[in-house]
Amino acid sequence: MNVKKQIFEGEGVTLDFKKTITSCEKIARTMVSFANNRGGRLLIGVADDGAIKGVKSEDEERYMITRAAHLYSRPALEPRFEEIYVDDRLILIVDIEESNLKPHSALAEDGKWWVYVRVKDKSVLASKVMVDVLKRSTSPTGVFISYSDKEKLLLEYLDKNERIDIKQLCDLIKVGRRAAQRLLVNLALSGIIKIHTSEKEEYYTAAG
Repeated sequence: MNVKKQIFEGEGVTLDFKKTITSCEKIARTMVSFANNRGGRLLIGVADDGAIKGVKSEDEERYMITRAAHLYSRPALEPRFEEIYVDDRLILIVDIEESNLKPHSALAEDGKWWVYVRVKDKSVLASKVMVDVLKRSTSPTGVFISYSDKEKLLLEYLDKNERIDIKQLCDLIKVGRRAAQRLLVNLALSGIIKIHTSEKEEYYTAAG
């Protein structure tokens, strides 16, 4: 796809702009969220508003990204690099493929490893439900669902209501948080419910 067209369309689920790389932790979060999703592309030398600034030293940017991919991402990532000129300014393109080793986590400033997912143009901390869905989405065993009263109660609730969160589900089916999470993971992997995550909340709706 034409890079200028991508810049014009703006940041999104599979595209992120960085004027420059200032922190291995921050760029690792973005790369990990791409790998945990459908993959994505970083354009280095482009400001958040799409202004083309160019990179001063692509070697330094490459070094920071490679370091973040290998030392600040677990399992390590293998970014692909490409350099192009846009309006006579050098842009570094970094492509991250969707991984089959999900979930990937990034090393944070607090020294802990956290899993991130891509939501619109943000890299968001993954919930326990989302982490389990990522873990099992690459498993060859598949998902076996047997509908108990609990699943039926949830689906009946979503038939009448638009959405439910984990606390409402615990109250509805009279189980603890962990059992509710397991049920949500199975239904999400089966394509029966959809997970909606943001920086502020997570809720679930019927799929389709």
